[in-house]
Amino acid sequence: PQPAAVMEEFAAWLDSISRGRVLFVSDNNGFDWSFINWYFHHFLGTNPFGFSSQNLGSLYKGLVRDTFQNFKHLRRTRHSHHPVDDARGNAEALLEMARMGLKIRLG
Repeated sequence: PQPAAVMEEFAAWLDSISRGRVLFVSDNNGFDWSFINWYFHHFLGTNPFGFSSQNLGSLYKGLVRDTFQNFKHLRRTRHSHHPVDDARGNAEALLEMARMGLKIRLG
């Protein structure tokens, strides 16, 4: 698939599942967001996520009120550094944080 078509599909999917502003959440959000941002701006001229993102580790530390805690035990999918595995594991962790009381609008 061509990148422009993929980014158009990604933007359409985000629009179809969201109610309002979408939020980019990642384990290493500074790194991951830079690629997403470049691809959206390069191929579509805009980024549906805007110019901000959230870090999973920081969200978890705030949720449990302990800066020494790590969220990675919340993943069920092994962190293999394969983008799909890592995204699944991060989604699993975020959903678990929501079950633990993190106030976040999903879907």
